[in-house]
Amino acid sequence: MAYFSFLINLALLGLILLLVPHQPFASSRAFFLPPYSDDDYGASQPLGNGICSAAVTIHGYKCQEYQVTTDDGYILSVQRIPGGGGGPPVLLQHGVLVDGMTWLLNSPEQSLAMILADNGFDVWISNIRGTRFSRGHVTLDASNPEYWNWTWDDLVIHDLPSVIELVFRQTGQKIHYVGHSMGTLIALASFSEGKQVDKVRSAALLSPIAYLSHMTTALGVVAAKSFVGEITTIFGLAEFNPKGEPVANFLKALCLGSGIDCYDLLTALTGKNCCLNASTVEVFLKNEPQSTSTKNLVHMAQTVRDGVLSKYDYGNPNFNVEHYGESRPPVYDLSRIPHDLPLFLSYGGQDALSDVKDVTTLLDYLKLHDVDKLHVQYIKDYAHADFIMGVTAKDLVYNQILAFFTNHSKP
Repeated sequence: MAYFSFLINLALLGLILLLVPHQPFASSRAFFLPPYSDDDYGASQPLGNGICSAAVTIHGYKCQEYQVTTDDGYILSVQRIPGGGGGPPVLLQHGVLVDGMTWLLNSPEQSLAMILADNGFDVWISNIRGTRFSRGHVTLDASNPEYWNWTWDDLVIHDLPSVIELVFRQTGQKIHYVGHSMGTLIALASFSEGKQVDKVRSAALLSPIAYLSHMTTALGVVAAKSFVGEITTIFGLAEFNPKGEPVANFLKALCLGSGIDCYDLLTALTGKNCCLNASTVEVFLKNEPQSTSTKNLVHMAQTVRDGVLSKYDYGNPNFNVEHYGESRPPVYDLSRIPHDLPLFLSYGGQDALSDVKDVTTLLDYLKLHDVDKLHVQYIKDYAHADFIMGVTAKDLVYNQILAFFTNHSKP
């Protein structure tokens, strides 16, 4: 089950699953809010229990809550922190099993969202379908298995275009993009098909995920093998709820059966993070993890198993023909990403998920990229979580992103 799914969160969440009593199934559903506007690109909304009030305005920043409805009916939450300098918009996209709160866990001086706003950028935070701050579906309830019938392909096709279109309509400007882990995956896949590139100025990809063949986390490899096939038949669940008892039991069995020390899941899954603050991890555990679709994790496991980046494999040539017109799922060819699209990639030497060898494979697909449009940063001591929660990230990574965005903000 590759990646930021069985990733930093399953790492941290594993500590919860193994050390504290189980919470009732579907704890995430309590946070789904009903639609409150018929306008797919509605104006900002005053919500008392959104990210703005929980993590932004308490620090003295202005913040607005937006909603956007995808063309397949999912109602997503988006937050806006307008910078004071009239700078261009920046969209922050989180990984799987988390939500937009991950950009706001540290103090304002150390959180990327606030740092960008302090430097005049117009900051937008996206929350994908299924997360706590998303708003459900126009017709489907989260208790309906069809609500969870999606993979990251659908984020590429539906969620990412909808959120980018919202920002573009509201600002009239192209965006800078920041993704972490799965947030990099959906951007790379989209760009490879020529989508969204007309609305994107540049993209910063932290712990970039595309190829996972050299993932060094032992538990991640075991989990990926366990997720090969239609695992919903094992759980009887379409929703992978990390706080639900069926998933907890699965993880416990996985740990016991593999002989892996699951009391150090953070290191076992993400690599040894160098620079996490204990209080930040505590805040993280209060807010995360979030549910995702089990089918999404199956798709990620296929990436580990097959060694290629492709659309979801339905496991039967006839089913693939039905969906794609061919017996094998189409491959995302990352060499087709426009060579003049400014890209900033930052990866770590201790990252067990975004492994150095796999990032090298990604960079090989970008070898024809315009030299002055590709900036690559390697941080020897960084692992997966350091890029979003590390106390040194401001000095090592975020200042580089600021300079990169500033350099590519000219019309």
